[in-house]
Amino acid sequence: MPLVEMKSFLNTLGEKNLIAPAFNTTNLEMTLSIIQGANEVGLPVIVQIAPTNVKLSGYDYIANIVKSAAEKVDIPVTLHLDHGMTFEDIKQAVAAGFNSVMIDASKLPYEENVKFTREVVEYCHERGVAVEAELGELGGKEDDHVSDESAQTDPLLAKDFVERTGIDLLAVSVGNIHGLDEQPNINLELLREIADSVTVPLVIHGGSGIPGEILGQLKNYNVRKINLASDLRKRFISSVGKRYEQNPNEYNLISVLLEAQSEVKEVVIEKLSTLNR
Repeated sequence: MPLVEMKSFLNTLGEKNLIAPAFNTTNLEMTLSIIQGANEVGLPVIVQIAPTNVKLSGYDYIANIVKSAAEKVDIPVTLHLDHGMTFEDIKQAVAAGFNSVMIDASKLPYEENVKFTREVVEYCHERGVAVEAELGELGGKEDDHVSDESAQTDPLLAKDFVERTGIDLLAVSVGNIHGLDEQPNINLELLREIADSVTVPLVIHGGSGIPGEILGQLKNYNVRKINLASDLRKRFISSVGKRYEQNPNEYNLISVLLEAQSEVKEVVIEKLSTLNR
């Protein structure tokens, strides 16, 4: 089916009490693994990419790959920009046909974050594109950026932030971290306080390191989107690396990539099943 607008996608999740994993893609193989894996279990999925990874494909190419793959399956698929840092990131994603974007101004002082986010919301809403923003800062590694700092989301500020910016999704910091290097400690009590204070669905970044027993509970706290990247990337790279170790003279690239694609699809199916069991 055609790509689904994010607001409609979120309404479907809310009605069925589901969480959609937002899997970060980089290339054709990753994209097909994500969408085909979600189709096998019959659950909605978000495909997303960050500007740091767009360097490989460009916005138009990745958007066309996702659109083409989505048309061949029967599940809702939506395309999201992860961690847009500048207005130019946002504009390029919107022009390419992304259904939603994240503007990450969480490192700015609060009032500047509000102002900049509001400007992005006005631009995107005029063009039918939903907006995610972040309040609080996550530690850990996100692509090439490493942060030792983390600041958990304040429920009272979250309410003010959502009301003043008009965002459609709120990414929160409740002990989650980017990457797989550290063990997250999810504060479910804080997550509930935030969910009770705002009117928009919540987003959890850094989902790869969160234990399965916690992942399965998140939908009870109005979490509708959870970002997953490191698990998929690690499996893809590991699969290719093992093939090289087995045969350093390997030249059958199709065989290598098909195996990596199959390995990533297994992770997609596992995460979807864990989130919505």
